[in-house]
Amino acid sequence: MRILFDQGTPVPLRDALIGHEVITAYEAGWATLRNGELLLAAEQACCEVLLTTDTNLRYQQNLASRKIAIVVLRTTRWPRIRQQLPRVLDAIALCTRGAYLEVEFDP
Repeated sequence: MRILFDQGTPVPLRDALIGHEVITAYEAGWATLRNGELLLAAEQACCEVLLTTDTNLRYQQNLASRKIAIVVLRTTRWPRIRQQLPRVLDAIALCTRGAYLEVEFDP
């Protein structure tokens, strides 16, 4: 699966996504794109999942016609994410075209 990390997604998470191709918005030259532009660029680049920490994305964008799945991490803190990696991996495994999933993290 080709996964795009937006600006807030902790890059160390990349190492846990074995078997997936991971690119960051920065690496792709999309660091300055707004959400709608980023989603369009990701879809055109055949990304299947956007991994983001932007919890407002679903309120800012019309996601109904999107081809890309969106997984929202409800924290930006890598130590919390690392402790609960199975939740992230499960959410990615459940992704289908146009899906929207949020991953909650225990305190």
